[in-house]
Amino acid sequence: MAAFSRPHTAGLAIGALFGAGIFVTTVVAGSVALVKPFTLASRPFLRDMIFYMAAVFWTFTILYKGHIALAEALGYIGLYMVYVAAVLVSAYIYNYRKRSINGPTPVQTPDLLTSGEYSESLNKSIQTYDEEYQPLLPHTLSTSQILLGSLRPVDSRRWRRKPWTWRVLKLVKMPLEVLLLLTVPVVDPDKEDHNWNRPLNCLHLITGPLVCVLTFNSGQYGLYLIEGEFPVWALVVLFGVFLAAIVFCSTTNEHPPEYHFLFSLLGFVVSALWINTAASEVVSVLHMLGIVFSLSNTVLGLTLLAWGNSIGDLVSDITIARQGYPRMAISACFGGILFNMLFGIGLGCLLQMFGGNHIVTLEPEGLLCWILSGALGLSLVLSFVLIPLQCFHLTRAYGIFLIVFYFIFLLVALLTEFGKIHLGAL
Repeated sequence: MAAFSRPHTAGLAIGALFGAGIFVTTVVAGSVALVKPFTLASRPFLRDMIFYMAAVFWTFTILYKGHIALAEALGYIGLYMVYVAAVLVSAYIYNYRKRSINGPTPVQTPDLLTSGEYSESLNKSIQTYDEEYQPLLPHTLSTSQILLGSLRPVDSRRWRRKPWTWRVLKLVKMPLEVLLLLTVPVVDPDKEDHNWNRPLNCLHLITGPLVCVLTFNSGQYGLYLIEGEFPVWALVVLFGVFLAAIVFCSTTNEHPPEYHFLFSLLGFVVSALWINTAASEVVSVLHMLGIVFSLSNTVLGLTLLAWGNSIGDLVSDITIARQGYPRMAISACFGGILFNMLFGIGLGCLLQMFGGNHIVTLEPEGLLCWILSGALGLSLVLSFVLIPLQCFHLTRAYGIFLIVFYFIFLLVALLTEFGKIHLGAL
């Protein structure tokens, strides 16, 4: 979204989306097959493949046209809604048929704890641990002591137990952690007081909206001067101080108010804008590297940005497969990249249109963009044909084939970028 929302970095987004698609459907899926060979669920696999191939073909068509209109941008989001509806309906039909065949037979698991019992036992163990460090004589902390204690990013006892490498890394992260503590409220229902902190939550009512107005659209609206004199961010600060004063005077340090859950909504919005700000800076840095080293946005997107976006999928899906859930890992492969493509292009282009561009222009950056599109389409067609021929069984040999396919594609892409493969040679 951050790359698509600006015209000069749209190629970076295309490279990232298609590059991540190839990486996830080959390297990640192949790694899952290497870790845990298994048999796919045929209908969910075919459903996910058909929807993802439709999204890729649609994107390929838009790249060929060179522009995207408002109806097409909304169509991306609509297609994902249809995909979600198809998943929910198919799951409902499957569960209904399973109940009609087997009957309502409740499964007794006396040796396993329910989520509520587990949370209760975990809270008791945490409380027991904390009671060891409680003072013998009860005392009430002042508001300033509560605020200073909540802003401490690490506990002194934990600091003493950790090695020096952890301490150095913690010192590097500490400024950002303190910044997030000051701006992002966190509501924790597992705690007795739901993580209510009266002075800090009142401070969040000032800093949270201020972060929102200064980070949204690069601070364009926050720096706007009302009547040419009074900035919008100052008005937001005054409004936040007013709300904070009301909350501070109407609550106590010991008991959270009934509307405390609303702070979680504020925390969600502020977190999303912080993530958007970080993503925008990453895109700007990659665009700068492309200018310095004379690299196209597409090759930066399909390598650095695609790997950065997909490394979390690789680690988490392999971990899930090792725990004995390879089907869940494969579903996550297709569900994640489908969401990124449909919402990344749809919302990213809508942001451009919101800024005044009624038709977003997408110009493919030479041969590399078409190689990228063709490689993704070829990998999906091969999986769509070969996996059913193997009776939907993913073997280690097929996992190796997928990984080799990715490295061959990467080699061809880099040779194309550096001029070794060009239209004249073809």
